[in-house]
Amino acid sequence: MKKLKLLVASALTASMLVGCGSNQLEGKTYTYSAELDIKNLDSSDADDGMSFSAMHACIDGLMGLDEEGNIVPAIAEEHTVSEDGLTHTFKLRDAQWSNGDEVTANDFVYAWQRIIKNSGNYAYMLGSDGAKVKGADELMAKQAELGEGEELTQDDLNTLQAVAVDDKTFQVTLTSPVSYFEELMTFPCYYPINQKFCEEKGAEYAKSAENVLSNGAFIMETWEPGRQATFSKNENYWNADAVNLDNLVLNLVQEPEVAATAFDNGETQFALINSELVDKYKDSESYKRIKEGYLFYLQLNFGNSDLQNLNLRKALSYAINREDFVNNVLKDGSTAATGFVPSGLSTSPSGTDFRSDAGSYTSYDLEQAQQYLDAAKEELGKDTISLRLLYGTDESPMDQLATYLQDAFSQLDGLEIEMVATTKQDRIYTKQANQDFDIACTRWGPDYGDPTTYLNLCISDNTNNYGKWSNTEYDSIMDQAAVETDVNARWQLMIDAEKIMMDDLCYIPVFEKGSSTLQDTSVTGLVQKPVGVPYTFNYVDIAE
Repeated sequence: MKKLKLLVASALTASMLVGCGSNQLEGKTYTYSAELDIKNLDSSDADDGMSFSAMHACIDGLMGLDEEGNIVPAIAEEHTVSEDGLTHTFKLRDAQWSNGDEVTANDFVYAWQRIIKNSGNYAYMLGSDGAKVKGADELMAKQAELGEGEELTQDDLNTLQAVAVDDKTFQVTLTSPVSYFEELMTFPCYYPINQKFCEEKGAEYAKSAENVLSNGAFIMETWEPGRQATFSKNENYWNADAVNLDNLVLNLVQEPEVAATAFDNGETQFALINSELVDKYKDSESYKRIKEGYLFYLQLNFGNSDLQNLNLRKALSYAINREDFVNNVLKDGSTAATGFVPSGLSTSPSGTDFRSDAGSYTSYDLEQAQQYLDAAKEELGKDTISLRLLYGTDESPMDQLATYLQDAFSQLDGLEIEMVATTKQDRIYTKQANQDFDIACTRWGPDYGDPTTYLNLCISDNTNNYGKWSNTEYDSIMDQAAVETDVNARWQLMIDAEKIMMDDLCYIPVFEKGSSTLQDTSVTGLVQKPVGVPYTFNYVDIAE
C-alpha cells in the first residue's frame, strides 16, 4: 500500500466516511468488511463466526477478553470456585441493558434454560460435551424423548443447576471439574438474555436491530441482512472508558475483490482477501496473515457400506496433497492438517503443543493411495467405486477444496466422484443430518481451547457425528477423560483417543484455515482469536 493511500484512509476515517453507500456517521468510525452474513444475534441459535463477532460487539457474558486477548471478568465482577471444583459462583457487577434494565443473575438462568428448551445448536455446550452443568444431560435426554407438541416444563428446566442465588449472584454446579470453565464463559451460548424483552419480541427476537438489547460495548443501530450492520458506542456500558470508537460498521457478504477495492479507496479498514489477490498485496505493509482456528475435514458416512472399508478411507486420505493445496491454491496462510486436533489449540501441562505430543497422521502418496484403493475394490468385489462429494458453495473456500479433491480422487483408477453442490444450511441441516451424503466437505471451529472441542465430535452419540462412526473403546477413553482430574493422565487419554479415530480414519483432516487480510496500519486494538469469538472490537482505536 502506498503511503498516500494510507493517509487518504486515515483522513476519510477522521471525516466520518464509512463507505459502501452508507450514510455518514459522526465520530471515530471503524469499518470491517466480511465475506459472510450475520445469521442472527440469538445466543441459543447463532452458530457462525460472523454472528458471534456481531453478538459480542453488543453483548457481554460473564467473562470477556482484554486488549491482549486474555480472559478477564466482564459482567461477572468476581468468580470463586469451590475446593472440589464443582461449584462456580459469580458476583455480577452493576451493568445495564440498553432499555435501562439491570443485568441480573436471572438473565443468565433464563438464557441457559432457554437454549435447552429450544434445543439450540449449542445446547450440548451446557452438558458433558462442554460446561458439564449438573442436570443438563438429563434435560436434553428428556427433551429428545418428548412427543410432537410437548415441551419441557418450567419445573423440568429448574433442575438445571445454574441458579440465581439473588439478583447479583449466579451459581453453577458441575458434574465434574472443568479446567477451562472461565474460557467457556466467553462463548456466546452462555450470554445472558433479558427475559421480559425476549418474550415480548417472540419469534422476532434478535433478528433485527430493534429486536436486540445491548449490555456490551456497542448498540446495534441498523442491520440490513446481506449488506451492512452499524453500531454506536454504548455510553452506559460498564467499561465504556475502554471503548475508543464512536461507531462500528460491518459490511456484510462482500466479495474479496470488492472489499479490497474498498480498502484501497479508504472506505474500509479491514478486508479479507482470497488467494487470487494474495500476490497483488503480499508485499504491502497492510497485508497480514491470521490463523482462523477452523479445521477443514471430510466427514464420511458409515451408512455407506463401501466407506466402512478402511482401505478405501486410507486411499482417500493418501490421495490428498495437502501441502500443494494450501501453498499453491489457497496461499492464505492455511497449513496442512496432520491430525484431527489442530496445532496451536492447546498445550500440555508441561507446555508442549498437542500436535507435537500426538504426532502426525496424514501423508500424500498417490501410489500408496492406489494400492489401498485396489485392495478395497478386491475386498468389496467391485471394479469401480462411486461416491458423492457434498459441499457448500456459499462457504469459502469449500468450493476450492471440493474442486481440488475431485481432481485428486480422479487420479485413482476405479474411483468415480459425483459432485453435489448446495448451501451450507442445506449441507448440514438437511443432507448431513439425514445421512444423505457419502463424503461431506465440512469444517469445525473450536468452541474452547481444549482438544475435547474436536475429539467430542467422534463420540458415538455426539449430535454432530452425522456419519455415525462408533467405537466403544474410543467412547470409553473419552468418558475417562471427562472425569479425570490428573492433568497429565487426562492429556494422555486425549492423545490415545485421537490415535484410535485417526487410525480408523473416521474423519479425514485436510487443512487448518488461515486467512489473508488487509488491515489499515493506523488501526490498533483489534482482538482476533482462533478460538471462540473470532473478533473483539471493544478496544479498536484509529490514529488521528
